[in-house]
Amino acid sequence: MELTAENYYGMEANKAYMSVSQFKDFNGTYGKMACEFEAMEKLEERWKPEPSTALLVGSYVDSYIEGTLDYFKKRNPEIFTQKGELKAPYKKAEEIIARIERDEYFMKYLSGEKQRIMTGNLFGCDWKIKMDSYIPGVAIVDLKVMASITDLKWVKDIGYLDFVRYWGYDIQGAIYQKIVELNTGKKLPFFIAAVTKENEPDIRIIQITQNYLDEALSVVSANINRVLMVKNGDREPDKCELCDCCRHNRVLKAPISIIDLTSGI
Repeated sequence: MELTAENYYGMEANKAYMSVSQFKDFNGTYGKMACEFEAMEKLEERWKPEPSTALLVGSYVDSYIEGTLDYFKKRNPEIFTQKGELKAPYKKAEEIIARIERDEYFMKYLSGEKQRIMTGNLFGCDWKIKMDSYIPGVAIVDLKVMASITDLKWVKDIGYLDFVRYWGYDIQGAIYQKIVELNTGKKLPFFIAAVTKENEPDIRIIQITQNYLDEALSVVSANINRVLMVKNGDREPDKCELCDCCRHNRVLKAPISIIDLTSGI
């Protein structure tokens, strides 16, 4: 199927193509446990998580950068008070926009083609990507709006991790880089244009170096077969039993042991 801005996130496109977010739903990241059951429920549109305020703030800034802020405001009237004023988190989004706009270097990285779609076959399936800023022959850039750039997250058996690997943005960079290479023959560097929601927003341009991209691509290669078997209905999806989707669909059939309460620790 031909992908457009209008159908990119639809059920038909999600079934026809693998995406980074879909892969992470099935396989998980250090920061979010995998739940194959939730991933399948989302794929079939039986489960639609409500967008969080944090997600909407990021989307507010994204839509400004791509020139669709007015449309975003019309689609999300909940961001306004009854008096028609922006609620506090979205006033902060306006501050974030003002901050990044006054940094020429930051804006240079966001000067590429906005929301450029590409597709390609990788690891035996078709993938779709949508790039925040694609600068042909030069770079791939993704905008991230977050709480902090420098806070580290603790992961059992590994230690402290940066936000990039904790949330699987290295996987995003690896797939984006490979799909662009398949389409153009050029292996471009991948950058995150990061800005925070702190009182004084922090801004950084972060390159995910090639060694991390290569490692992330090997993670996808090692796990994609299981993901595809579940997605295609050849295996029953596992439940994490901890997410909202699992709690919503839980049907009790027997008691659990006190040991079960700590089995995942």
